[in-house]
Amino acid sequence: MIKSELIASLAAENPHLTQKDVERVVGVILEKMIVALEEGGRVELRGFGAFSVRSRPARSGRNPRTGETVDVRAKHVPFFKSGKELRARLNAD
Repeated sequence: MIKSELIASLAAENPHLTQKDVERVVGVILEKMIVALEEGGRVELRGFGAFSVRSRPARSGRNPRTGETVDVRAKHVPFFKSGKELRARLNAD
C-alpha cells in the first residue's frame, strides 16, 4: 500500500472527512514521526512495531564495477522492528 492508497482507504472509511482532511492528517502524522527520528527518538506504534535510528560506522567499501576501494562515510539509517502482534498475525496459519 502506498501513501495515496492509504489516504483513499481512510477517506472511504470516514465519509464525514474530506479526502483533503485525511491527507492533511496522514501528512502531519508522518511528519511528526520523521521529526522524532531526526531528533534521535523512537516511534512506537503498539501492536505494529517500533521505528528507531541506528548508526553505521565509517568503513571501506569496494566499487563493484572497478574493484577499487572506496571510503564509505558514517551514516544514520532508519530501523524497524515489528511488534509481537504484527508478527503473530503474519504467521497465523
